[in-house]
Amino acid sequence: MFPVRQPWLCKALGCYDCCVRCIGAVPYPSLVATLLCYAGMALFCGCGHEALSQTEVLVETYFARNVQDFVVMASFIKYFQYVIYGLASFFFLYGILLLAEGFYTTSAVKQTFGEFRSTQCGRCLSLTFIIVTYILAFIWLAVFAFTAIPVFFLFNMEQTCHNINILAETTPSINQHGWICMDARQYGLLPWNAMPGKACGLTLASICKTSEFYVTYDLYIAAFAGAAVTLLALFLYLAATTYNYAVLRFLGRKGVR
Repeated sequence: MFPVRQPWLCKALGCYDCCVRCIGAVPYPSLVATLLCYAGMALFCGCGHEALSQTEVLVETYFARNVQDFVVMASFIKYFQYVIYGLASFFFLYGILLLAEGFYTTSAVKQTFGEFRSTQCGRCLSLTFIIVTYILAFIWLAVFAFTAIPVFFLFNMEQTCHNINILAETTPSINQHGWICMDARQYGLLPWNAMPGKACGLTLASICKTSEFYVTYDLYIAAFAGAAVTLLALFLYLAATTYNYAVLRFLGRKGVR
């Protein structure tokens, strides 16, 4: 038997019990959602910003001869890069707020402090976070779908180049694969009157072999994955905040103030 009456052992057990209580008070769903949100936004903002810059170079070099045909897309890229800065700052602060709300409303606080005090202001704050998170989830779902457009365009471009290379190896005539084109105007990247607006045949195949193409493709895939991770984090936030609000409502009905 251990000498449980020894002062040093009692003190050690007290520290252990305190650590267990602190660990139990952590809102793990909100913590995991916060980490996923930060990781997803880092991917989306970092890779998305650089991918937009690479897209400007790629389209301006190979798909648009006139600067006026590219001015609308260049302005959109510039403004969206500023939007990315704002998104990174907003989600960083919002993640901290949701994590703090998770600490405040978690049921483990009751076990830590002996009693749970739920105020009308606390319940109203939790309901506000639920509504805001629902709105953000729907908005980010649209952003997630929008991010898939450049990935789809570059994927089709890569597959088209692959088909051109196969035809170039099997048929000696250039005319056999010169009709295979990739039109940036069909994806809304350029206006319909832009010239040439498309790349065909071996010209398109040579574009796919450049480093700019592969770097842009990889960056858009990473940004798309980051948007997916952020969307998953928002869904986890929704589940956590809804549960926390349900706990507060239940305690309010039971008369716990």
